[in-house]
Amino acid sequence: MNDDALFKQLGAERDVLSVSQLNARARQLLEDVFPRIWVEGELSNLARPSSGHLYFSLKDDKAQIRCACFRQHAARLKLAMKDGLQVRARGRVSLYEGRGDYQLIVDSIEPAGDGALRQAFEALKAKLLAEGLFEQGLKRPLPAHPRRIGVITSPSGAAVRDIISVFQRRAPFIELVIVPSAVQGREAAPQLVRALELADRGGFDALIISRGGGSLEDLWPFNEEMVARAVAGCKTPIISAVGHETDVSISDFVADVRAPTPSAAAELLSPDAQALLRQVEQLERRLVQRVRERLARAGLQLAHLRQRLRHPGERLAQQAQRLDELEIRMRRSLQQRLTQQQQTLAHLRTRLQTQHPGRRLAQSREQLQQLDQRLPRAMQQVLRLQRSRLEQAGQTLHLVSPLATLGRGYSILLDEQGKAVRSAKETSPGQQLKARLHDGDVSLRVETGAPYTLSLLD
Repeated sequence: MNDDALFKQLGAERDVLSVSQLNARARQLLEDVFPRIWVEGELSNLARPSSGHLYFSLKDDKAQIRCACFRQHAARLKLAMKDGLQVRARGRVSLYEGRGDYQLIVDSIEPAGDGALRQAFEALKAKLLAEGLFEQGLKRPLPAHPRRIGVITSPSGAAVRDIISVFQRRAPFIELVIVPSAVQGREAAPQLVRALELADRGGFDALIISRGGGSLEDLWPFNEEMVARAVAGCKTPIISAVGHETDVSISDFVADVRAPTPSAAAELLSPDAQALLRQVEQLERRLVQRVRERLARAGLQLAHLRQRLRHPGERLAQQAQRLDELEIRMRRSLQQRLTQQQQTLAHLRTRLQTQHPGRRLAQSREQLQQLDQRLPRAMQQVLRLQRSRLEQAGQTLHLVSPLATLGRGYSILLDEQGKAVRSAKETSPGQQLKARLHDGDVSLRVETGAPYTLSLLD
């Protein structure tokens, strides 16, 4: 099982990892996804312990990341490191397993001022990548036992001396041919193109294009498009070894193999029996370890599957029990539902009987008969009550009526308008008056004299 399959399997099965295993796999995943990147930011929290390593942070206005630059890379830095400096750092994303810290392992740092060259570098890289010049399918394998090798570099530089030294130590029988060319300045790119064309026709088993380290501007001829296309057009397998280990050029991407240093390029083409033996032993150890890990994982998986595996009869028995439970629940539910419906029906029947029209008509007919019997009695009672009240009122009225007073011999004088005369001063001689008696009226006239006298008129 490869590592990709392993990481996919972790989500599907309940693998229990130790903290160390989890951090190790997280580190491996980060390093595989981010093999080498450039990050730009502000330098802060710079620390220089006695070990020679550098520890710092790169930050922008929204985030920061911890960085570590180990001694072998820190010793080659030409930049004066200080907090607040805007830099570009190249490295690989990793994880410090001891603390579980996410960090950037830096191998090169440069000031952020070379932005124009860096933009041109990225633009050409994107263009050639889109054209497919970096495809792995175009890369040719290096010869296992080369006899004649061409080296395109400056004959007076340190790179050629390192290459010659390695071949003399490891494989002195290989023929080296120096194809001279400028490796810095304006004339370097055209000279490198001519040297590549010449070397490609020279019948070499492999070619090395190389120079020593320097700034981005010093290494720029190896980032020119004409040089990149000349490297891509070579029929002879070619190794690009430009600058130090941390330097990367366009030629590195186009060449068949990229070597971190000129010495490393020479080692790639010079067979070393001891190195091959060590490599085989290392591969053997890795293979044994991988096989053991694979067998251990397979054993754990097998044990897990054995625990999960059940006999079909047991599964059928469980399903049968489940079916019985569902049948009991269904019958109980149906019985409860039927009982509830019967209760509802009985209740509705009772309500229907109480609301039946015949019963209500009978009740209304009985009530009507009772009212019919009560009505005459109530009318007679009301008439007697009203008659008694009328007699009492008549008696009371007779007691206060003037007619009762007249029956005792009194009379009432009325003037011409029918108003009662209450005083002699309200009359005048010769005035016609009317006297009301209890059994009728008589006419009178006032005579002269004071007090006045009344005389009866015929």
